[in-house]
Amino acid sequence: MSRPRILVAGLGDTGLLTAIHLSKHADVVGISSKPGLVSGQELGLRLARPREWARDYWVAFDRYHRLDSVRTVHGTMTRVDLEARRVHLTGPDGAAGTEPYDVLVIATGVTNGFWRRPNLQTGDQVAAAITLDHERLAAAGSVIVLGGGAAAVSSALNVATTWPDKRVDLYFPGGQALPHHHRKVWGTLSKRLERLGVGLHPRHRAVVPDGFGCDEITSGPVEWSTGQSASSADAVLWTIGRVVPNTTWLPGELLDENGFVVVDEYLRVRGAPGVYAIGDVAATDPLRTSARSRADGLLAHNIRADLDGGTPKPFEPAARRWGSVVGAQRNSLEVFSSGGRAFWIPAWSLLQPLIVWRGIYRGVRKSG
Repeated sequence: MSRPRILVAGLGDTGLLTAIHLSKHADVVGISSKPGLVSGQELGLRLARPREWARDYWVAFDRYHRLDSVRTVHGTMTRVDLEARRVHLTGPDGAAGTEPYDVLVIATGVTNGFWRRPNLQTGDQVAAAITLDHERLAAAGSVIVLGGGAAAVSSALNVATTWPDKRVDLYFPGGQALPHHHRKVWGTLSKRLERLGVGLHPRHRAVVPDGFGCDEITSGPVEWSTGQSASSADAVLWTIGRVVPNTTWLPGELLDENGFVVVDEYLRVRGAPGVYAIGDVAATDPLRTSARSRADGLLAHNIRADLDGGTPKPFEPAARRWGSVVGAQRNSLEVFSSGGRAFWIPAWSLLQPLIVWRGIYRGVRKSG
């Protein structure tokens, strides 16, 4: 009996780990708009220290030995034929193609700001975009960071650490930042930001200019809907969490009113037999992927259970976000528990067990 053919649409943070989990049990094909993993994690490191970031968050697919049995396809999905069980796509040369499936996993994620984009890119284009953002900040004498999530806090801290002579200000809409983490996390990181000289400005909500998708670093004044006078800087980072699901290739009946894929408690897509969704693109809970490292293993279990007549397990999202917030600092990584406790890993050589357990880097990589 032939093994089932599983098509993973999207090989970002979650899709790649899902493909790894399934690779021993099925013929897996992954479709990616990038030539390797270009993670959406640790934005602050990517902006301030791109070489260090690329070491662990931009990884060619052939460096994962557990992907050796997975065929990766470089392209973007254009539509899916649910009845024929085929995904239509366009390759880097513009040629159209199709990929059949027995099981489809939708893991195309979301567009978010200037750093998480679904567009088809070569390795050189990825490198050029990362370098351009870094040089834009390096040349700025002052930086405004807008937003209260991990991307905003990480960006403010890493910019201030890398360029201590810059004026850096963090503006966020609530009374404190990191509202989806335990309050102790903000208590720890706000003190660190203050020691670095970062200006903290709570209860500031930026006015997004008409027609602006928050998809580039800007300059000039920022207006506030909360009544404060306008603020300005040489570079403005719009890390406000204005996410758009990458689902234009999917039929509307699979989506909710905001364009996210509707799933049941087992991550099955409603109304589409043999189709599942995982990660930011799935309409699961307000935190989306707060339990990412648990969800990919659970989804693999559920797919195998559905194929073999086993018992699936329901997805239970975490109540709070946990893990790294600001990335590696001075060759150490700080990880926060869901209860707000900080754990320091003192050297990168000690990280491999944590990496595999947490799913931060999606599997064991080949050396070299």
